[in-house]
Amino acid sequence: MTEQPLTGGRLTPGVVRVADTVRRPGSDRSAFTADLLRLLDERGFTAVPKYLGQDETGRDILTYVEGWVPSRYQRWPDEQVAAAGALLRAFHDATRDSPLTAGRPVVCHHDPAPTNFVFTDDPPAALIDLDLAAPGDPLEDLGYAAWTWCIASKHNDPARQAHQVRVLADGYDLPSTSRPGLIPAVLSRLLQNVDFWTQRPCPEAAERIAWSHREHAFTTANRDIFEAALA
Repeated sequence: MTEQPLTGGRLTPGVVRVADTVRRPGSDRSAFTADLLRLLDERGFTAVPKYLGQDETGRDILTYVEGWVPSRYQRWPDEQVAAAGALLRAFHDATRDSPLTAGRPVVCHHDPAPTNFVFTDDPPAALIDLDLAAPGDPLEDLGYAAWTWCIASKHNDPARQAHQVRVLADGYDLPSTSRPGLIPAVLSRLLQNVDFWTQRPCPEAAERIAWSHREHAFTTANRDIFEAALA
């Protein structure tokens, strides 16, 4: 069968499409990801690929999700930001009270950037690339999503950025008691991004580290605006 390389992934080279499936090189995360996808399927959450096993070379086989995936961060209309928040909430809720949470509130995607959502027509309709999924707190994902969906690529417009952080939180239906923790979560995830790329030397690492520092400084400088929008 013909293998069509799927480009754009930052962490897993060698991902290909074969007919209506995706083949991904196996890793030490494969077993957890497989268990997570099975759990989501059992609980009726359909906005992720299905896990189909492994092929003769040990690659993980997933169903191919039709649609398009953004290649970069960009400005998004409020409706898409809200839909991303709602989809992330549904993903989290489908993992609650399962053994995979290991005592934490949910299983987090840990990279819910627009580049890991599949869009059909206008709204984001599915999550992909769950390689980093692990037990965690919802704010870990929401902090990263707030940065990548609402703050990144929109510098010099903090009022608009803050508005969209509120749109994301509303789409997720984040409780009022949790909202004071969202901007600290953004800042924490930016520092984690620095650590992540520091441990993965590659040609792009230096720029991604510098970018994360710039984003952290920008968010810190405008923190009052962001937090006021969430109040």
